[in-house]
Amino acid sequence: MKIVDLKATTVAVPLEAPLRHAAGAHWGRFIRTIVEVVTDEGIVGLGEMGGGGESAEAAVRSLLHYLKGHDPLQLEQLRWKIMNPTASLYNNRMQLHAAIEMACMDAAGKKLGIRACDLLGGAIRDTIPFASYIFYRYLNEETGKGGEVTPDAIVAHTNDLKTRYGFKTHKLKGGYFAPDHDIETYRALAAAFPRDKLRLDPNAAWSVEEAVRVGRAIEHLNNDYFEDPTWGLEGMRRLRSLVRIPTATNTVVVNFEQLATNIRLEAVDVILLDTTFWGGLRQAHKAGTVLEAFQYGAAVHSSGELGIQLASMLHLGAALPNLSFAADAHYHHLTDDIIAGGPLRYVDGAIALPQGPGLGVELDREKLAKYAEHYREVGGYTYDRDPGRPGWYSVIPEQRFARVEG
Repeated sequence: MKIVDLKATTVAVPLEAPLRHAAGAHWGRFIRTIVEVVTDEGIVGLGEMGGGGESAEAAVRSLLHYLKGHDPLQLEQLRWKIMNPTASLYNNRMQLHAAIEMACMDAAGKKLGIRACDLLGGAIRDTIPFASYIFYRYLNEETGKGGEVTPDAIVAHTNDLKTRYGFKTHKLKGGYFAPDHDIETYRALAAAFPRDKLRLDPNAAWSVEEAVRVGRAIEHLNNDYFEDPTWGLEGMRRLRSLVRIPTATNTVVVNFEQLATNIRLEAVDVILLDTTFWGGLRQAHKAGTVLEAFQYGAAVHSSGELGIQLASMLHLGAALPNLSFAADAHYHHLTDDIIAGGPLRYVDGAIALPQGPGLGVELDREKLAKYAEHYREVGGYTYDRDPGRPGWYSVIPEQRFARVEG
């Protein structure tokens, strides 16, 4: 089996409502690039990465001259062909490799009749629990959805998600409004769902001192972990020594050198593994086995996925021996997907591992064309800008917080 072609298609898939976060906003849609690895046997492997447009598509296609004739089963060779560390001084192919590796694992699984997780050693669970992912949202005036700002509105939104999907863990995306508003909202969630676990993630918007103040205000609640309240390994290390909540990160431990430093410093308790941020499904799983050896917690992180990336997250979650926490996903904010059969289903707060070969999902070609056309109509957006605050930009940790409306 040999690679004969690489294809890339950018899509825009609508969200139920625009999502606010400390670094900007998701402007009512996710922009993703769907990657296809085509083999000489007619097998098509699927991958996915964030962002898109002509430059992203061209970047994927530009790697064909590196990979034409490559056997998709040779995954370690693939890593060195694309992410040679010396060459990486002049380019950053981390996301490109992640998407192409994902597609090669999908193709290899289809060739061999096995699942992607079987290339990692197999599954030790066949359902993966997920947390709700709660954002302060802008109102979608076309549908009437969204607009949640107050604690009561966030509780109502969370209750709706819990009723529909069965979530037992809830993650609040904080850092957009002033810290005291997040404290009030978080306490309201704790009061409304006393048996459920809680997480707070302000995207590193706070100074260490502010993060300590917030942490101490909520540390008596039923916390899962305190995610990236401040920036940097040293900041997180200082925070951890002063707050009695497990800490977590998806921002400052995203490669093996940082992982080694984190273990030496005992800086962060729980590492959130992302199949894109770590450069691929295999790298994220390898990090998980290191964490297991040192008795650190692991969880699966979401970087804003459609169904192909979600499938990679499910295979990672199925294979991790130390999946101590429910996974993250933005997935329930989507209104549709580009995979055959429609969006993967939540049952009792969990999603089942696809059982087909490879990633276990296939493209719906009509949906792919529909949302590629939608991208051409609406274009992308700037993740680190906020449509409701023209001229604003994030400065960490001296964040300029939004005012609560109304």
